[in-house]
Amino acid sequence: MNVLVIGRGGREHSMVLKLAGSEQINQLYVAPGNGGMEEVATCLPIEETDIDRLVDFVTENAIDFTVVGPENPLLEGIANRFHEEGLDIFAPTKEAALIEGSKQFSKAFMERHHIPTAAYESFTNAEDAKSYLEQRGVPIVIKADGLAAGKGVIVAETKEEAMRAIDEMLVTGTFAEAGKSIVIEEFLQGREFSLMAFVNGKNVYPMIPARDHKRAFENDEGPNTGGMGAYAPVSDITDDVLAFATEAILQKAADGLVEENRSFTGILYAGLMMTESGPKVIEFNARFGDPETQVVLPLLKNDLLQVMVDVMNGNDPRLDWESKSCFGVVLASKGYPGAYLKNVPVPVVAPDDKSFPVYAGVKNGPNGYLSDGGRVLLIGAKSEMLSDASDAVYRSLSKMSGTDEFFYRKDIGKVAKDT
Repeated sequence: MNVLVIGRGGREHSMVLKLAGSEQINQLYVAPGNGGMEEVATCLPIEETDIDRLVDFVTENAIDFTVVGPENPLLEGIANRFHEEGLDIFAPTKEAALIEGSKQFSKAFMERHHIPTAAYESFTNAEDAKSYLEQRGVPIVIKADGLAAGKGVIVAETKEEAMRAIDEMLVTGTFAEAGKSIVIEEFLQGREFSLMAFVNGKNVYPMIPARDHKRAFENDEGPNTGGMGAYAPVSDITDDVLAFATEAILQKAADGLVEENRSFTGILYAGLMMTESGPKVIEFNARFGDPETQVVLPLLKNDLLQVMVDVMNGNDPRLDWESKSCFGVVLASKGYPGAYLKNVPVPVVAPDDKSFPVYAGVKNGPNGYLSDGGRVLLIGAKSEMLSDASDAVYRSLSKMSGTDEFFYRKDIGKVAKDT
């Protein structure tokens, strides 16, 4: 089979690495990809949202199967267009992907289908939002309604922070269209975890849980990012909790989307908070998480292509997982998630028999990789013990030279127990 992956980040590199191990694949392409993917796939100079050119390439090059990584092409209807052209694509339609594309839609959807989540209200007027804030108090969570690359969520611990977030979204337009409507929701206390599943209609096949670390700096301080590190599985999430989250959250969401004529095919991601009263949804995504994918896929024993083909054909993929832990830490450009420099030489990853790099915001330069994004790469490792995987990752990061223009968190998984 000839396979195309759409995307350019670490998530897509991880997908490409996993797909490259499939004996069923003749040619593996990625659009547009990044410099780090060129060793295992052919990179194409086509943007993720250039749907016309992607359709042309797939048609002209006999691509048998397409997989979408990022959210933007989903919301622009890439799956709808492929379906119209009779092309196989593992991705939800824009109607189904709205579960990620609009926080307001997602919250109302959860309310309709009795899926556990935080109490909330939606606003388009700053004064109304501030009045509600005065009633609710802090801490509180303020979210831009639309897509904001994982950065449109403010966990405000003071009234001043909350007021500033409301003004940035509804008055000054920091998040442009994404912030023209906002959701203000109850602050949930507990520990976060992510649960992704392969989904087709009402068929739901959960993966192992992962834990992401979204704040930029140690001790969960600083602004929210797309994710600074992750590990899988999560030892403090019991089998009973996973069974509940699968049935009461993922399955209910899949069933509800079918009932509302938005049947979902692809990866459904639930960002969850483990509260005293059980898991509650923080957010849904309509695709693989980043950086969770980088620590979940390395533990999957199955051929990823066969899994997706099986799911699309209505067959149980019989997911099989290694009894190991995987741990990953992101190296990011200084300034991220705000302004940062590009075209900075990326530190060379020292060879290590235990750790591996997954590249994100990089491009090829005359003497190696140059930075081309906020999150530049992730160093990951697998081991029987989570602590051993963590040690391998931090050992590899500490050996890098030329990291003055980059940073990474040194406390990823700090309070995690060994699995």
